[in-house]
Amino acid sequence: MLTLFQLSAALLTLTAIFAWLNERFLSLPANIGLLLMGLGSSLVLIAIEVLFPNTPVYNVLTNALQQIDFYEAVMHGMLAFLLFAGALHVDLGRLRSRAAAVGLLATGGVVISMFIVATGLWLAARGLNLPIGFAWCLVFGTLIAPTDPVAVLSTIRAVKVPESLETDISGESLFNDGVAVVLFTIALQAATAGGDDLGASTIARLLLLEAGGGAALGLVTGIVAYQAMRAIDDFSVEVMISLALVTATYAIADQLHMSGPISVVVAGVLIGNRGASHAMSDVTRRYVFGFWTLIDEMLNAVLFLLIGLEVLVLRFDPSFGWIALIVIPLVTAARFISVASAVTILSCWQRFVPGTISVLTWGGLRGGISVALALSLPDTEARPLILAGTYAVVLFTIIVQGLSLGRFVKRRGVSASTGNGG
Repeated sequence: MLTLFQLSAALLTLTAIFAWLNERFLSLPANIGLLLMGLGSSLVLIAIEVLFPNTPVYNVLTNALQQIDFYEAVMHGMLAFLLFAGALHVDLGRLRSRAAAVGLLATGGVVISMFIVATGLWLAARGLNLPIGFAWCLVFGTLIAPTDPVAVLSTIRAVKVPESLETDISGESLFNDGVAVVLFTIALQAATAGGDDLGASTIARLLLLEAGGGAALGLVTGIVAYQAMRAIDDFSVEVMISLALVTATYAIADQLHMSGPISVVVAGVLIGNRGASHAMSDVTRRYVFGFWTLIDEMLNAVLFLLIGLEVLVLRFDPSFGWIALIVIPLVTAARFISVASAVTILSCWQRFVPGTISVLTWGGLRGGISVALALSLPDTEARPLILAGTYAVVLFTIIVQGLSLGRFVKRRGVSASTGNGG
């Protein structure tokens, strides 16, 4: 068994090698290139193991990957840093002007998509006589409904769209995962324990405590960090303060059963706007933002590589191939309906650029959060189906939608020059 240091060294070395190969020969977007090479390596090793059983390399790599708890690594490790890094670059003024759109997409949009996916999968399962009840279909709906902030933010940077649309896409992805995690917890409790005590008041209280409490916590800790930064001018100390802010805020949120993702996003927006303009010198701002950009790029690379390599451990049953044919169009349709509903409701008083619905639909990438939630499920009959469906959607959205989003935006005539919604 590898030590933590050895495992980290091996993972970082593999990430660096694949990143170099992608930069040198493939020239794909960095994260998508790493995911594809990780996935390709997994499939090659699986094929070698099938043809030549008990291959030493296969066994060593599989045992090493099995030491990694993907759920813990993402939800209680990388996610806090990645969300804070993304939130630092969100323009607060633009976010305020698009608050209604971001808020409705991140809440109502998730709920609509969740129920459409759950109902569609349940009907398909009944037609195929598969052992998955509506409660577990609802669990799948909650974990696959939200767009993934890591995947979305890393992709949208390379696509030029109007500022209002960029704010809608990035703002929704930063906030909807906090709401989705609460809904996932509720749905999982209902599926495993019957959910007898999950009345409307209980659900509302959980949402208020997790989402509202997380936002309030992030605001408080963000203000404390802002005041500390404002009192000094030393970039090394202020970088350290930002690190402490992320880790402490997320840890406190976990202890208080509040939304860690929402709390670090709120803190990140505050530091990235108020902190950058009033608490940092030009030198400090350059170092703080440079540090978090580097953290963002490195963790993104490791995460996307891990998503590809996880296939080596999971070894999906080939008979589950049919689920991809069901869930990919189902999730896409649900995304379209939820986005169209939100835009239609808000269009009376909120301006949207032409093509908003189609770009938000095709730009709704899923990623590490959905995979992490699926891997956290207990060992039931429904788990293999949900895992297979989750991986199918994640790989399709990142590889197919992510690689084609730039061309899709151009074909739709949506560019930074088409105007900005107010």
